[in-house]
This record gives sequence, C-alpha cells and structure tokens, in this order.
Amino acid sequence: MIPAQPLPPENSGSSFLRHIRYEKRLSHHTLLAYENDLLQFTEFLAEEHPGANSPGTLPAQADHLLIRAWIVHLVEAKLDKSTVNRKIATLRSFYGYLLRRQQITVDPMQKIVALKMSKKLPTFVEEKPMATLLDDIEFPDDFSGLRDKLVLELLYGTGIRLSELTGLKLTDMNPYDRTITVLGKRNKHRIIPLAPPLFDLVEQYQTQKITFFDGKADASSLIVSDKGISAYPVLIQRIVSKYLSLVTTLDKKSPHVLRHTFATHLLNRGADLNAIKDLLGHSSLAATQIYTHTSLDQLKKAHDQAHPKGGK
Repeated sequence: MIPAQPLPPENSGSSFLRHIRYEKRLSHHTLLAYENDLLQFTEFLAEEHPGANSPGTLPAQADHLLIRAWIVHLVEAKLDKSTVNRKIATLRSFYGYLLRRQQITVDPMQKIVALKMSKKLPTFVEEKPMATLLDDIEFPDDFSGLRDKLVLELLYGTGIRLSELTGLKLTDMNPYDRTITVLGKRNKHRIIPLAPPLFDLVEQYQTQKITFFDGKADASSLIVSDKGISAYPVLIQRIVSKYLSLVTTLDKKSPHVLRHTFATHLLNRGADLNAIKDLLGHSSLAATQIYTHTSLDQLKKAHDQAHPKGGK
C-alpha cells in the first residue's frame, strides 16, 4: 500500500488520525489504511466540487448523498466488496468521531449500509494430509528443518495468527503449565495450552538454537531466521507454502489456512464453539460461527456416504 500524503488540517482528518493512533492505538497498517481511505474520499469530493468554498468540498461537510456517490464510484471502479466495506467502515469511524466532538450535528453514515457480501467458507486442509505432513514427511535434520517443523506445529496446534507467531517471545512460554501467552489484536493477551509433544518440540528447538548459533541468536524471540534474527512474515509464509505444497493442491497455502484448519478440526471433533472463540482470540462468537458452516458440510458428506438413502 502506498502511504497517503498528509491530510490538510482543516478537514478534521488529521485530528481523527491522531486520535486512532494515540488513543485507539491501532496498528500502523490500519492507520495507513484509514489515512488512504480519507485521502481518496477527499480527492473524490474535490473532483465533485472543484470550487474551494463549495459545500461538500471537505469530508466533514459531506452528506449521505455524496458518500453514497463515492461508494457507487468505488463499485464502478470494480473494487472488491470487502475493500469498499472497509472504506465505509473508515467513514463510519470518522463521522462518529466528529459527532462526539460536536463538529457535526448529524451523522451522514446513519443512512449508509455496507455492501452485501457472499459468505466465503474458510479454506482449510483435511485431517489426513495434515497428519501426513506432520507425522510422515521427513524434515531436514538441522536447525532449519526443526524450526520449520515447529512453525507448522505451532500454527496448526494453536491457531495463532502470523503476526502473533512472529511476535512470540521466550518469556511467553510457561513451562509449568505448558502454555503460551499470545499478544493478539487490540493488544489483548490470551493464554493457549500446548499439547505435551508440541511443548517438548519447543524445548528441543530452543536447545538446538542455542547450540547452532552458539548463543548469539536473538535472545528474546522464539522463532528466528537462519541468520539468528527474529522471524519475519515472508519467512513464515515461505515455510508454510513450501510444506503445504507437499500434501495439498489448495490454491491458498498461507499461515491463515492453518489457523482455519486448527478451528475446523477442533469443531469437527466436537469442541465447544465458545472454547474455539477464546482460543482464536475472537471478540465475538459471530466471527467464529463461520466454522459451523464447514462442520455442517462435513456432516452432510458423512450422511451422504453412510446413510442408505444418502446422496439420493
């Protein structure tokens, strides 16, 4: 994403961006997205009202009709619906901020609804190929091989996000109750249990890391690169894609696929949906319920295969 140019102070955008940066403490990536969205909306208004003093030139002056016109403009530009909805969410936050500060008296977003999205079922790997990958595939007998196996086992065994994995510190490991503490979205911590074999793998990896780097690797990060520095997203993505390619033909082979796989396998084996929600770090059950659709597909498949009248 290309960083946006600074918004002019008179359009209230700058104070809003300071608010979400220092008070809401949103991530740098999210801040850039908000900034770009507001800049694009400002540019659209300037094109619609080229006069410097024309009503609606600045976002704070726009009414719901102008906002709706911008949404139509985005749709006609063939932007993905999820992208358009994210921009709508940006404006919803922006005008809510202005309303609270009494810079506007009417929230124009009250008459704006998000685009309807077609539900996409999460992509996941079936249990058999995952078992083949982790139990039968031979990993190189060196530090990199052990590190790669640990990356896959952690992503599949805990359901943590890519950013959560790269942010894991040695101090996040609790050897007494075999858990890890993960820093997730909105700076919320959650505790995730590790299966005994996975915890043993972590200890084996840590011992080999100290030996391989002679104690000179990044001392705080759990996962490190071949050069001993803290693991970075591209490295993890390469590892996941490389090994998933050995057992699945899925088009998408990312760390998030393993997160979906973790949740789907738990649900298919009878785990409580609320427990899965807590393990994934979802703020509401609604975000977790998408996995029930996948589980239902599994039930239908089992019924069709096993029932005398199944599939007829």
